[in-house]
Amino acid sequence: MLATRVFSLVGKRAISTSVCVRAHESVVKSEDFSLSAYVDRRDHPLPEVAHVKHLSASQKALKEKEKASWSSLSMDEKVELYRIKFKESFAEMNRGSNEWKTVVGGAMFFIGFTALIIMWQKRHVYGPLPQSFDKEWVAKQTKRMLDMKVNPIQGLASKWDYEKNEWKK
Repeated sequence: MLATRVFSLVGKRAISTSVCVRAHESVVKSEDFSLSAYVDRRDHPLPEVAHVKHLSASQKALKEKEKASWSSLSMDEKVELYRIKFKESFAEMNRGSNEWKTVVGGAMFFIGFTALIIMWQKRHVYGPLPQSFDKEWVAKQTKRMLDMKVNPIQGLASKWDYEKNEWKK
């Protein structure tokens, strides 16, 4: 019973706050997000709502004139009617933008910053390479392994010709 009482109170509170919100001792109407919003998209070129929600007096007069013959409308009036319904034309939606420059610039910034961090780490964090990475050391190690005949069947020693003192071909 307690759960049903809590959910009923929460439900009443949600309904009462969705209509209007109290702020600074005055009532402010909130946006109704249950209605669809206007969005210009190429994959959905005809939005469900008009771009201009609240018409001015001249726009209302133009909407009344629209109900008559369209041949009586001038080209500017037709364009204005179009702009009431749509923010951009399809050609304007397909027009390229310069956003790619921002993306590439941001990526280059982070790549450069990462390179600076790596260079700082190589200089101040990592020590010098051990002597076992030196080419002379590797050559001596390989010679020692060949002298000991390490893994003579399938390994390193099987590829060394001990009579000619060179690698088998």
